[in-house]
Amino acid sequence: MLTIGQDDADSLQAHFHPGIAADEIEQVFHLKRAQPTLQAFTALFHGGFDGVLIRLLVLRELASDTNTAGFSRSDINQKLAYLIPESLETVLTRLRSHGLLAWDTSAAVYRITPMARNVLSALDTMLSMGQADDEAEMGFLLSQVAGAQAVGGVTVEQLKHLLGRLVDLTEEFRDAIASGSEFRLRTSQAKWHMACDWVEKGSQILRAITSDERADSATHRAAQAIGRAQSALLNMQGMFSRALNQIERQRVHLGQSGLSTTDVKRWLLAHEDLSSLAEGAIDRPVVPLFGTPAEMIDVAETELLAERAAAAAQAGLPEGQDAPLTINDAPTLQAELDDWLARLSDFANLGNFPSFSEESPKSVPIQDSLLPATFAVASYRASLLPLLGDAAEASLQGATAQLARLPVTFTPTDDMVQLDDPHVAAMSIATLSLDLESGPPDDE
Repeated sequence: MLTIGQDDADSLQAHFHPGIAADEIEQVFHLKRAQPTLQAFTALFHGGFDGVLIRLLVLRELASDTNTAGFSRSDINQKLAYLIPESLETVLTRLRSHGLLAWDTSAAVYRITPMARNVLSALDTMLSMGQADDEAEMGFLLSQVAGAQAVGGVTVEQLKHLLGRLVDLTEEFRDAIASGSEFRLRTSQAKWHMACDWVEKGSQILRAITSDERADSATHRAAQAIGRAQSALLNMQGMFSRALNQIERQRVHLGQSGLSTTDVKRWLLAHEDLSSLAEGAIDRPVVPLFGTPAEMIDVAETELLAERAAAAAQAGLPEGQDAPLTINDAPTLQAELDDWLARLSDFANLGNFPSFSEESPKSVPIQDSLLPATFAVASYRASLLPLLGDAAEASLQGATAQLARLPVTFTPTDDMVQLDDPHVAAMSIATLSLDLESGPPDDE
């Protein structure tokens, strides 16, 4: 038997407002008490429809065999030979782990548990009622109430379900009457007649409940409420008749043909494809012409280009104009690149570099190499640092390739350092260090 663990209890409490305990809710108490039954339904109906169908198939096949109370594994394999062994083993394991099948160790057989038979009985009742074309959907509810009354165990909840269905039907019929639609009225009236048949059967059950001395006050009140709802439902016959008579008086007839608009609508609804009625009725079909945006743009472009061509032909050749002046920033950037390459080459050759001496470590902070400079120059120099040690760039030609071949390693971090500089307020903490294992720098 499975029980609710602490984690499940905490997850249930997470759905309620702070200060409200889930166990204090009455319905939560009733549902927790029915945990074994709910887990049996979970075992059957959890997952996709195909998995649910296979589980119900296996359980119904085994429960339908009343010749024996136990099934060996060979019997199950023979009875369900149309299933592959892997799927059958998965279903049997799931049913057994959730208490729908029991394994008798002494006899080495599977047995159908009472819980499984109760679940299958409830499902069979619902499925049989669904196959009877019960549009009023009261048959199953009444069967549950009648069965419970027969064994002396009818509950207030079962009566409330039946009462709720009666109230829903009453509201549905009132909406149909208020709509003024003849077709909706006649459909609802047919459904009302079916509901009245169930009301007649339910009246006998209610009389038995109200005359039962063992029933408590809540059960009596629910039964009386159902009786009032049935009376309200039965009294709607007059409302249906008045609404249909009103529609009959307002019916429009088509000339002397004897046909009405209702007859025409009923005839049209009998045809699935209304467009087929127009076949052969029009000798020359209408061909509509549409001005779509694409055609409109083509016409506008044609007119615009025609006006420009005419204006150019009349005006002759245009007068000459001086070419606009452009400023090429390439020499400036090349000078900055050459200067930066010279500074890094000086550091790689162990020359005179800021904050570097033979006694100090073979590395310098990045701010000592980038500064002093303006913010733009310092940013440009920093953008070239990732090229150090880039093998793809080093295989090329040019100044950036020389930069990539320098035996200098750039090591950045995510932290920042504040600087006392007029152009740069802060900079990421990073270092430039010599890669002595790479050998001397390129002579280029």
